[in-house]
Amino acid sequence: MLRTHCLMLLLLLTTVVALTLVLYLLSCVLFSSGIEEELQVERLYAYECGYSSFSDARDAFDVKFYLVAVLFLIFDLEISFLLPMAVALAGLGVVDYGGALVFLLVLTAGFVYEWCKGGLDW
Repeated sequence: MLRTHCLMLLLLLTTVVALTLVLYLLSCVLFSSGIEEELQVERLYAYECGYSSFSDARDAFDVKFYLVAVLFLIFDLEISFLLPMAVALAGLGVVDYGGALVFLLVLTAGFVYEWCKGGLDW
């Protein structure tokens, strides 16, 4: 049995190495003509959006960008806990249901606090 597993592993590794070599050689043969010059020209273009940058990339960002990112992560993770809680709602006892309500109250309180502090205003 161990010998069969070793042979299967050897067959898998041989297939992976052979496929890798075939694909690499195929890409070298098919795409070697003149693509380097095209890539050099493409590297001079503005990154992704097509607009030239209007300031240095090392400039400081406004804190609101970080605040929105952190708020998104916090609320996204908390909302992702609601789906399993909703699926298991029928099987929850009184203590579990109370814990779910406390969780929802904390989530709502955090959202209201950020809303009142102006964290969601632009």
